[in-house]
Amino acid sequence: MNAARRCALYQALQSLDPHPTTELEYQTPFELLIAVMLSAQATDVSVNKATRILFARANTPRALLELGADGLRPYIQSIGLYRTKARNIIAACAMLLERYQGQVPAERAALESLPGVGRKTANVVLNTAFGQPVIAVDTHIFRVANRTGLAPGRTVREVEKALEAATPREFQRHAHHWLILHGRYVCKARRPECWHCAIAPLCEFQSKTPPP
Repeated sequence: MNAARRCALYQALQSLDPHPTTELEYQTPFELLIAVMLSAQATDVSVNKATRILFARANTPRALLELGADGLRPYIQSIGLYRTKARNIIAACAMLLERYQGQVPAERAALESLPGVGRKTANVVLNTAFGQPVIAVDTHIFRVANRTGLAPGRTVREVEKALEAATPREFQRHAHHWLILHGRYVCKARRPECWHCAIAPLCEFQSKTPPP
């Protein structure tokens, strides 16, 4: 996909949603961090359902640490891998208190040093909580980037690098959310809904689907 088409693609997504954001519910960077950690292999809907109750009980590193893994598990047991996530969250809370005065750091290396926080989670927090122009590549973004021809790559890291290079500066702040929402609701895995896709005329996907 050439530069002019990439720019037009982002302009089309921007016209639909000028100020996109995550569907995870949060009030502070810490709440966002916990929600993103819980969202691995889980839906935003299931995470929101759990965190509404959890955050009413404990929504700071110290409060969650005092709750402990045993106390945390009942709140998140409806979410996949909840036992491992509970251990990682409690360990991350301890580290936030010990190293970062209970504050979520706005640096990638610091975020990735926390138990249970990988590059994708760090990118989501950096982008959504701190406004940094980074793109967290999940399965939706990986699919959209490859299917449309926007930023092809064989691995998540390759796609992330390709998106960083392909996305014009003025669109980098919101590219993550535009692409993830497009993949979630339009460019779906099993059957992309090409018949009502705003970027269909720009997309390089050859087997566009007709209306059902």
